[in-house]
Amino acid sequence: MSKKANDALRANYIAKLIEKFKDDEDVLRVDSNKIAFPVVDEEGEDNWVVLTITIPTGSREGDPYDGYGEAESYALKTAQKEAKAKEAAIKKAAKIERDQKMRAAKAAAKAAHEAKTTE
Repeated sequence: MSKKANDALRANYIAKLIEKFKDDEDVLRVDSNKIAFPVVDEEGEDNWVVLTITIPTGSREGDPYDGYGEAESYALKTAQKEAKAKEAAIKKAAKIERDQKMRAAKAAAKAAHEAKTTE
């Protein structure tokens, strides 16, 4: 695909996005491939959303861009992160339980020692 065709495709989708958002948002075109609009976050603070439209050309080796492959890769990375987070949470919970038992045992030993020394 030529640069001219990519530019036209990008401009078409920028126009579509502006049209979709213009009734609900104050949409601003901030670059040839970006639109922005002001929002208020959950804490009541003013913020901005910026949407960037790109038409990927593929790799330097000449491989075309594969959106399906990218989506699969992202899903795999996300699943791996979730699994890692779950594993870390399980280990943390086990450590907390172990530490609580250790503190309870130390407190009991200290109480027993103090009871012996006060007799």
